[in-house]
Amino acid sequence: MATEPQPSTLYIVGTPIGNLEDMTFRGIKILQGVDLIAAEDTRHTGKLLQHFQIKTPQISHHEHNLNSRIPELIQKLQSGMAIALVTDAGMPGISDPGYELITSCIQEKIPVVPIPGATAAITALSAGGLPTDKFIFEGFLPAKSKARREHLAKLHTEHRTLIFYESPHRLRDTLQDFADIFGQQRQIVLARELTKLHEEFWRGTIAAAIQEWSDRQPQGEYTILVAGTSPTNREFTEAELQAELTKLIHQGISRSQASRELAEITSLPKRQIYQIALTILAPGEE
Repeated sequence: MATEPQPSTLYIVGTPIGNLEDMTFRGIKILQGVDLIAAEDTRHTGKLLQHFQIKTPQISHHEHNLNSRIPELIQKLQSGMAIALVTDAGMPGISDPGYELITSCIQEKIPVVPIPGATAAITALSAGGLPTDKFIFEGFLPAKSKARREHLAKLHTEHRTLIFYESPHRLRDTLQDFADIFGQQRQIVLARELTKLHEEFWRGTIAAAIQEWSDRQPQGEYTILVAGTSPTNREFTEAELQAELTKLIHQGISRSQASRELAEITSLPKRQIYQIALTILAPGEE
């Protein structure tokens, strides 16, 4: 593996999510050696470059200029330039517009080299206290309540730890949706200001989290961990199955998907559950 930036190569460079001392030696070396840095916010990245005395020129690359910027960057790479892609914090391409440039380079057979760095999701997971052997990263949930609740309903029987990002102004609504879909007693971890001076991990039930943030103002973006459901193969009566199926179907989940999800947490075959689901009317059906 070459230690110096190579021509016609895109480098995916992880940057600190808070504490500047988390910047890697390799990341600094790459940023110093490439011809150009494609940054989500050049002013924000400029502070990082100034801190490490990096003089490499920048070009903006964000969600509002993708259509024009990606072809320009592809042309520069094909002409022999080495370019580093950075986001405001963490690894590019994880819940940010870097993904489109990366896939475009792969389609054009331009080498893409990752330079690992911190990521809020994994940082929170490592210290959150919920199971880490299996997990799902969901990123930011839909902004609109209906779409958010429909998405969460598809996850309500998920056994793996769930990881979400959420903004402060939607936190309270999202916590309430968690309670409605996952139940109030599910374990949850809210992490904020990761790696910074006022880093915080809050741990408890969803019900306790709702109470906590009804009394305090949400501040900063949150990384949220939600425990998966316990895969206990519990026994359901037919009435309980009908109630669970009705709940899922009225949340917008198809009969087939609802039957599959309940089959995963019961000892009954999906076919048997689906026959019960056929007797339940979905919203709008007569």
